[in-house]
Amino acid sequence: MSALSSQANSRVSNPNATPAPRLERAKSTYRWNRGNYSKNRRRFDIWVFVLTLIFKLIRNGKKWTYAGGFTEEKLAARQKIQAQWIKDSFLELGPTFIKVGQLFSTRADLFPEAYVQELSKLQDRVPAFSYEQTKQIIEADLGKPINVLFRSFDPVPLAAASLGQVHKAQLHSGEEVVVKVQRPGLKQLFTIDLAILKKIAWYFQNHPRWGKNRDWLGIYAECCRILWQEVDYLQEGRSADTFRRNFRGIDWVKVPKVYWRYASPRVLTLEYVPGIKISHYEALEAAGLERKQLAKLSARAYLQQLLNDGFFHADPHPGNLAVSPDGALIFYDFGMMGEIKANVKAGLMETMLGITEKDADRVINSLVTLGALEATGDLAPVRRSIQFMLDNFMDKPFEAQSITAISDDLYEIAYDQPFRFPATFTFVMRAFSTLEGVGKGLDPEFNFMAVAQPFALQVMSENLPSGSNIIDQLGRQAAQLSTSTFGLPRRIEDTIDKLDRGDIRIRVRAQESDRLLRKLGGMQLATNYTLIFCALILSATLLFVNGSFIPTAVVGAIALVPGWALWRLLKKLDRYDRKF
Repeated sequence: MSALSSQANSRVSNPNATPAPRLERAKSTYRWNRGNYSKNRRRFDIWVFVLTLIFKLIRNGKKWTYAGGFTEEKLAARQKIQAQWIKDSFLELGPTFIKVGQLFSTRADLFPEAYVQELSKLQDRVPAFSYEQTKQIIEADLGKPINVLFRSFDPVPLAAASLGQVHKAQLHSGEEVVVKVQRPGLKQLFTIDLAILKKIAWYFQNHPRWGKNRDWLGIYAECCRILWQEVDYLQEGRSADTFRRNFRGIDWVKVPKVYWRYASPRVLTLEYVPGIKISHYEALEAAGLERKQLAKLSARAYLQQLLNDGFFHADPHPGNLAVSPDGALIFYDFGMMGEIKANVKAGLMETMLGITEKDADRVINSLVTLGALEATGDLAPVRRSIQFMLDNFMDKPFEAQSITAISDDLYEIAYDQPFRFPATFTFVMRAFSTLEGVGKGLDPEFNFMAVAQPFALQVMSENLPSGSNIIDQLGRQAAQLSTSTFGLPRRIEDTIDKLDRGDIRIRVRAQESDRLLRKLGGMQLATNYTLIFCALILSATLLFVNGSFIPTAVVGAIALVPGWALWRLLKKLDRYDRKF
């Protein structure tokens, strides 16, 4: 999630790498980056964007706005153009919206695919702030002059991002470090922006169409938590320490050390750990490193974080991963971390067992327990979708599956359904997909699921009760069956009572009946249009015969409206007949 790593990794981590451009200066005129930028102008800029977006979304739902008639292909093309506009607008609006856009790029269950794909390209390369401001922040937070703190400090940053920038420095002890310094005025900007975003979330939450099956206020709260966590460099330092401790017994993973004497909420000093960016394949081969082995190690490292530690790097893109000369993986940037609590682990285990048994009800119940599925409403469509996916998912061997394909299927099922995927779940799925892409870049034959299978089996066996075997499982299932059998008469009696009281509603949908009802409704509307059109044409004819030419022209023009509506409706009915 950090652009500091993706922009400067080759400079920060690998002195021999090809130098990247130091800064992007083309956008030095961002309004939010100006010293005289007022709060009122900020509110104006944000609301102009929001109101324009609402207009575009409303326009998407109006079929008459599509030249030549509505088609799904025209909607997709329009959304693609809008996605580019949204990404550019987020860059213009600055740090808060850049980070929100990056978070939304993980939510394919909430947004159209075109939006998600475009937002995933969002890179927060923004102009650097001055060395004088950097120096002022460091000295104010650490309480000493910069020349007392460091033997040397490069005044030109290695890279600048929306939240801060990175400088290389050297301690008086001779150790080389990198110093992350937060952008001035960032917290004030967050405060203003998040107050406006709360009102926007409230609007979408209460919208009759866009608020359906969506918890926008919950998503807003999650974004707030993540954004404030990212601007707290002390929290990032603690995360780096925790991550480093989790891998202390593994020599093929390296994590930079935090220098706490030189850390504050706005300043973070980390060990300088040189390495080769994991996506620089030629440099890896030139260093004599085995790409296939690196692909497996990257997957194993993440599975270790997720399944054993419960504390994982939420954005393991190639900019945050490097390789040391001895072949060890190096992790950077710990502002975006995820944590899986014990009860969530148990819920995920229940989901995993339901998947292996192809039991849609068990999967749904576990998702409800996890809070990933809204328990209210009609879950029958969701159950059918999940069962269909399970049937197709289990047709192939486990090791032949693709994480990206599975996550795409999940998001396709969840879109416009009562799913509420937690942020942790979406971070995990995005990280899996990212690592699968990293692995395939290193080794075209790499399969993440094949590497994950031993870990998954181990975790499943460790979470089963002691002494569990196939006989125990059959015994438990027999006991459950007998309990259900003995309780069946009572359940039937309760159901009949509810039917008598009218507490049960039975809904039956027949495609042919729906088609006929739609056609009847359309024909009735066409009849009304025809009557109005004929009445107006008759009136215009009478006026013309009596020599009233101006009223004739007016009435004739009015007659064009129902005539045009009738023509569109007849075309629509014809397309509907051909479709069904």
